Amino acid sequence: MKYIVALDQGTTSSRAVVFDESARVVAAHNIEFQQIYPHPGWVEHRPQDILDSQIDALKLAVVKAKIDVSDITAIGITNQRETTLLWDRETGEPLCNAIVWQCRRSAPLVERLRQDGLGNVLRDRTGLVPDAYFSGTKLEWMLDSIPGARDRAARGELCFGTVDCFLVWNLTADHVHVTDATNAGRTMLYNIFEQRWDEDLLRAMDIPAPLLPKVVDTSCVVGMLDKKILGREIPIAALAGDQHAALFGQGCFAPGLCKNTYGTGCFVLMNTSENPVKSTHNLITTVAWRLDGKPRYALEGSVFVGGAVVQWLRDELRIVSTAAETEPVAMQVPDNGDVYFVPAFTGLGAPHWDMYGRGTIVGLTRGANRAHIVRAALESIAYQSADVIAAMANDAGTKTTVLRVDGGASANNFLMQFQSDILNVPVLRPVVTETTALGAAMLAGRAAGVWTDGDLNRLQAIDREFNPEMDELQRTRLMHKWHRAVERSKGWAED
Repeated sequence: MKYIVALDQGTTSSRAVVFDESARVVAAHNIEFQQIYPHPGWVEHRPQDILDSQIDALKLAVVKAKIDVSDITAIGITNQRETTLLWDRETGEPLCNAIVWQCRRSAPLVERLRQDGLGNVLRDRTGLVPDAYFSGTKLEWMLDSIPGARDRAARGELCFGTVDCFLVWNLTADHVHVTDATNAGRTMLYNIFEQRWDEDLLRAMDIPAPLLPKVVDTSCVVGMLDKKILGREIPIAALAGDQHAALFGQGCFAPGLCKNTYGTGCFVLMNTSENPVKSTHNLITTVAWRLDGKPRYALEGSVFVGGAVVQWLRDELRIVSTAAETEPVAMQVPDNGDVYFVPAFTGLGAPHWDMYGRGTIVGLTRGANRAHIVRAALESIAYQSADVIAAMANDAGTKTTVLRVDGGASANNFLMQFQSDILNVPVLRPVVTETTALGAAMLAGRAAGVWTDGDLNRLQAIDREFNPEMDELQRTRLMHKWHRAVERSKGWAED
């Protein structure tokens, strides 16, 4: 039996999943790590926490699987995107904490780019909208804030990378400095149409080119796992941003197929194949994946706070003790009691792109209780996703007829049924909801010769289909009130 291991490095935890050659999960291990909030709107991770938790998760998943390391054919890496790291090329020592994709500290630098008239240039070359979400201005902030960093970068003494790049550098004995096209395309520095780092954008953000990694295909062998980690070298054969891996893992290989991943945020992607669709509704044009040198594209809408709102209920408000508890609590009431929760903790993503929006709960009355707030929090995930999917349908000129779902919150039956109701389309949940990890494994297995492209189409199976039960009048009323609530959350932190 051949095995593939996926390393799924996420925003709040690092996970390793062992798959067999039938794409079944043999074992998995997850390790959470600390989130750091130095100032309002700032989010950081310790680079060593990212690395240690991922290595430990890998080792423990292999132990749980009770397999011989010699039977592991390849490793695929998928990662939280846009999170930005900077380290010493000689020692490997990070110069500061990682700046997480959620962090808004570089918003003033984004405003400067807009004022300099670069908004359309960014859109036309990177497919992105100017926002602090992406890596470029995070890196610019680091170079501005760390004494001597920009000069050292220009001399080739430093390495920049997103999480995939940082992991590969540290997991390979010869410190390979590469990233793939899906991750490079999230930096605001990479021309996704010409597949190259953009000199004009590097100049605009004053980023020295020697910092940058080589950009490779999403499915290819990039290096060998240092044998000190598991006792033998193993090919690292795939790199993919988490949402791109999930699109692949859901089998969305044909144009028009769409998936939503319910993780810390929610991320809707629609495959547009070799045709990059430019959005008129504030969505992102992104590289779906690059295979054999050929990029394929997708439309994407990002919801910054999806499952993270459940973590907030658990960790900050402390009105539930586990994420799973939200489902029965939400079902204690027949409706939301006219309570709407806009979880814009770090601004609003697509289709609004308001860096200054902040979290809002509206419609509270004396009769509103814990169950109404929990239900409103879950409903907010579905509302935000519905807004993105409606914008996507308009851009692509085709109505979404089915939604494929994955991620932790997709296990919540209340949320999935409400998502189907509010969209008025079937929602399909696969047997393997680890589709981000599955996508990374499929991409790695493809590069290692475990699966052909034809095999990949047969690796998905549906666990449950949720069908809409809500009448049109109720759906329209709920969405109308949701949009009123969103308007009240916008611009709060503007001053």
